[in-house]
Amino acid sequence: MIRILIADDHTIMREGLKRILEGVEDIQVVGEAVDGHDTLEKARLGNFDVLLMDLSMPGRSGVDLIRQIKDEMPKLPILVLTMHEEEQYAVRTIRAGARGYLTKESAGTQLVTALRKVASGRPYISIEVAEQLAMSAMPADNEHPHSLLSDREFEVFGYLVKGKSITEIAELLHLSVKTVSTHKTRIMQKMDRNTLSDLVQYAVAHNLI
Repeated sequence: MIRILIADDHTIMREGLKRILEGVEDIQVVGEAVDGHDTLEKARLGNFDVLLMDLSMPGRSGVDLIRQIKDEMPKLPILVLTMHEEEQYAVRTIRAGARGYLTKESAGTQLVTALRKVASGRPYISIEVAEQLAMSAMPADNEHPHSLLSDREFEVFGYLVKGKSITEIAELLHLSVKTVSTHKTRIMQKMDRNTLSDLVQYAVAHNLI
């Protein structure tokens, strides 16, 4: 029996995932978490086999949360379930320690297979993500500017190009407005862009939104 902890801040999403898994003989949902803090606390109890977690939750989330969980529980398989379809998000989560990456759009058809794979110790990633991982391991002649961003800067960059204000991003990531503003400045400098419009154009050109 594969015991699952579902971590997602949306009740409807958690209920939908449980419905998908109902009747699957070898999978059982044994717990739910509603934010980053709750996820960490329940992960520490260790009474499950796979953590199925959303990438964006209130409190500590995303790559930061994955890293902390893997530091404390290195053998725990994590399957990320997210709205982000872009391979760059997947590459960063896999590097942080996640064993699999699945978009919410494809959860209905692929979730059971993905859970079984990561529970058995194997990765679950798309061909595109595998290619990105392989390319990132090779010396690059022309490194893309967005690859120079830290994980937190990349997270802020993602929200900026999707139209979120600095105040909204600060609330979403539980950071101060000043910290987010500093991240934005560094993003502009590292990527050699002058305006938010420049960032959006870059993101569209590189399939990051």
